[in-house]
Amino acid sequence: MAGIYITSFSALSAYRSAACMPAAFTSDAIPSNGSNAGKHEHHLPLFRHQPPEDLGKEQRKGLATAVPPVTQDATGSKGPTAMVFLNMGGPSKTDEVEDFLSRLFADGDLIPLGRLQSYLGPLIAKRRTPKIQRQYSDIGGGSPIRKWSEYQCEEMCKLLDKINPETAPHKPYVAFRYADPLTEEMYTKLLEDGFGNGKGGRAVAFTQYPQYSCSTTGSSLNELWKWRTRLEGKRANGDMDSSGAIQWSVIDRWPTHPGLVEAFARNIEEQLKTYPEEKRNSVVLLFSAHSLPMSVVNRGDPYPAEVAATVHAVMQRLNFSNPYRLCWQSQVGPSAWLGAQTSDTVENYVKRGQTDIILVPIAFTSDHIETLYELDLEVIKEANSPGVKRAESLNGNPIFIQALADIAQEHLPMENEEAFEADAQLLARAASSNSGVRTASDDSIKDTIRLRVHETTPLLAGHGNADGSEQNAAGQRAGCWSFFRRPHVFWLFPFLLLYMLGFAGVVVPKINLILSLVCRDYLSKRASQDPNFTYLPVIIGEDNPQCQVPEVQSLVAQFQLYLNLIAGILSALVSPRLGHVSDRYGRTKLIALSSLGAVLGETLTVLVAARPEQFSINLLLVGALLDGIGGSFTTIMALATSYASDCTAPEKRSVAFGYLHGALFIGLACGPLIAAIVLKKTGEIIHIFAAGLAFHALFFFMVMLVIPESLSKEQQQAAREKHRMRSAQKETAGWFSPPWLQHLNPKNLITPLSILCPPVGRPSSLFPNRKGASPALRRNIILLAAIDTVVLAVALGSAQLVIIYAEFMFGWGNVESSIFVSIVSTVRVLVLFLVHPIVTRIFHKRTAEQRAIPGSNRVELVVIQISIFFDFLGYVGFALVRSSALMTLSGIVAALGSLATPTLQSSLTKHVPHDRVGQILGAKGLLHALARVIAPTLCNLVYSLTVGKFTQTVFVSLAAVFVLAICSSFYITPNVSIDDSRPSSPLHEANEDGELDEDTLLRS
Repeated sequence: MAGIYITSFSALSAYRSAACMPAAFTSDAIPSNGSNAGKHEHHLPLFRHQPPEDLGKEQRKGLATAVPPVTQDATGSKGPTAMVFLNMGGPSKTDEVEDFLSRLFADGDLIPLGRLQSYLGPLIAKRRTPKIQRQYSDIGGGSPIRKWSEYQCEEMCKLLDKINPETAPHKPYVAFRYADPLTEEMYTKLLEDGFGNGKGGRAVAFTQYPQYSCSTTGSSLNELWKWRTRLEGKRANGDMDSSGAIQWSVIDRWPTHPGLVEAFARNIEEQLKTYPEEKRNSVVLLFSAHSLPMSVVNRGDPYPAEVAATVHAVMQRLNFSNPYRLCWQSQVGPSAWLGAQTSDTVENYVKRGQTDIILVPIAFTSDHIETLYELDLEVIKEANSPGVKRAESLNGNPIFIQALADIAQEHLPMENEEAFEADAQLLARAASSNSGVRTASDDSIKDTIRLRVHETTPLLAGHGNADGSEQNAAGQRAGCWSFFRRPHVFWLFPFLLLYMLGFAGVVVPKINLILSLVCRDYLSKRASQDPNFTYLPVIIGEDNPQCQVPEVQSLVAQFQLYLNLIAGILSALVSPRLGHVSDRYGRTKLIALSSLGAVLGETLTVLVAARPEQFSINLLLVGALLDGIGGSFTTIMALATSYASDCTAPEKRSVAFGYLHGALFIGLACGPLIAAIVLKKTGEIIHIFAAGLAFHALFFFMVMLVIPESLSKEQQQAAREKHRMRSAQKETAGWFSPPWLQHLNPKNLITPLSILCPPVGRPSSLFPNRKGASPALRRNIILLAAIDTVVLAVALGSAQLVIIYAEFMFGWGNVESSIFVSIVSTVRVLVLFLVHPIVTRIFHKRTAEQRAIPGSNRVELVVIQISIFFDFLGYVGFALVRSSALMTLSGIVAALGSLATPTLQSSLTKHVPHDRVGQILGAKGLLHALARVIAPTLCNLVYSLTVGKFTQTVFVSLAAVFVLAICSSFYITPNVSIDDSRPSSPLHEANEDGELDEDTLLRS
């Protein structure tokens, strides 16, 4: 909106446009030394600026965006006139810091934290309060911004009373966004002083940001608009006679006003006088302005251009007497900000021997924490050079205050009404017209506006729409709602985390529940066979040393084998079909369906834990049956991966998948720990299983009702139509062999895996292009899928055995096992959430737009190989160590290999077209389901046969599997791609089972 003249305050709603959403701009809030990923050299643009004495009256008007009052009557009326200075503000005392930060972080427009804003905002504010309080203590106990703002406004009003008596008296007001006096307080004071409430009156919103930004000017005006609507009600909204409301106008920028330029130039000249005369011309003038996130800059925010215009105007006033540069300060957070940073620039100059530098706060109108602390106590102090100084801030500079009065005077007089007529006509036209018909008046208005464009016109025009205001507002509301309903991996992450907390929280208690039940039945059976046999009673869910014998361990391993067989086989049957169906009916519905099976399974676990004397342990097998019918957690993870793939760019999918696996390992880290704490507090194991059931149920309802779908209705409809046509063709071609009979063929159970071995030289399910897959592409898909399955299979096969093995070898109980799981999972979380994004950012390489299938890059392959090597070392440790501490250390080493799975999955999706991701991940889900059947079966079988003899056999075998995986990874070719052109005939496109339709015809 930078290039639009606002003719009435009702038009302030335009500041909410997509091009003008406020960003995380802290003003007098939080100085930061955070890293800046967007460090750039700034070459200032040429900007034609006439000296003050050469500027005519008409030309000077453009130096501030002139905005007329709402009505002719208000324009012609006498005073009083309220002059309202708008700024972000700052705490005047250290005990106001927490309230200030709380308001700052509660502003979703300024610092968007999503639906958790009301929870995270206060937490962040409270955590940062002590540090910020110390900083304010170092500059005198508070920010002087209120003192200077009130002084500047009062002095300006005194001058206005003299030079513009038509609108006198001028009453000074200050409104801050996040500190006293708040905008609400200012507006209430206006009403108390006789403005509004049916009395009318004129008020000017004078933003104290010389250069316009959506993050400062836009944010302050949005706040003012909000309180005007709330406090003046129907008059402000136009629902009744608006003449009794306060008639607002706006001054929103003045980057090259001669008075502003002169004030900056004088302060620089005064500071230059402190250097020896022979050095003055070599002193570097380093203009420093508050930075902006590059995401805001890339949306077209005019702030950088207007700051550069101010710098150039000042240098032109100084006749370019000194070398100069524009840099940026106060970056916050890890994202890319406008650079280069002021601190880095000064450091580099000093290192090169340039120690005579004057810092000029070019975007600030008074001192506050950014100047007094960040520049004076951080930048200058750390430079440790007497030649690094700062020019005085504008503060009470009389030239600056005169400039403020000049800007206001040019804005106010009634004789300038005609200067705003064209703008009023243009806005009225935009508000009332819904057609695209052009008239002569349209052309005259455009000609008038065109004549008023000169060097002070904003460098970046707004992206407003000339459509009707009501339609535009509705579109903005819809756009805002669409933003909050936009699918993203972070929509799924918190609820998946809850699911994993419930899943992981019952892992150790469930193992010990099974151990107790099996041990009870074993000891009872042995006692019935041998009357002389006695044993201690088995307490369900507690530590029972009498159960730590090889016979019980073997029986527990066998029962775990049965559980995994039932759930794994059913999951293997269901998972690939759910992957296909999710392409046609959406991801969230199928995720909810899978989670429903887990809810029913956990319900039976609660029954067994609550009444172990009434319900048999075999009821747990029924629970595994229900869980398997839903596809189990492997299907949920596969569908969640598809969801993330739908709404994430290819180059960022690895990180997105890392977040999903991070949710898994956060659950594994925190779930057992929470369970151990609850057990210690209550002593009742039933509470753990009830909590797990509640988390599973909550995940089901959230996915079903809250999380937005990642596939649009159009995508789902297109996939359904394509599936319908293929089904019709198959039914017509195969009438001798009905489809439902074909599905009963055992061969068809593994048919979906055929898409992982696409044919070379002809179209297939994954590659419906003319030539199909290349040999390297097929080899990569096979190897990536195989290695991914092996890595997961080892994790699934050994997850419970590691706990059973440690309890048998080292006498661990619930608490020790839970701590072990928590430590190992915490390391996995750190690897996935810290190491993985850093590695991706450092070695990120954007996918070329012309390559529909980019393939995995060399960095991903190296990450895969290193990760698997850490897994190998960890399992070698499990086999060799003989102490609890070393056992934990081995688990930590194995956890360092957590990057393998998300990187393998991301690499796999880069080898197929986007519209086939659901199929490839469905096939991967089938492999994972098969791995869940085979791996635990083999591992439990090996353990049951070797426990008490060579108990470490299973870990030695798994370490050997990792060696094979590492060797296989060296046969993956990086950066393979294919031609994505489609076949001319639909008969040459493969079906969802990986077969060509013509093959189906022949087989029928």
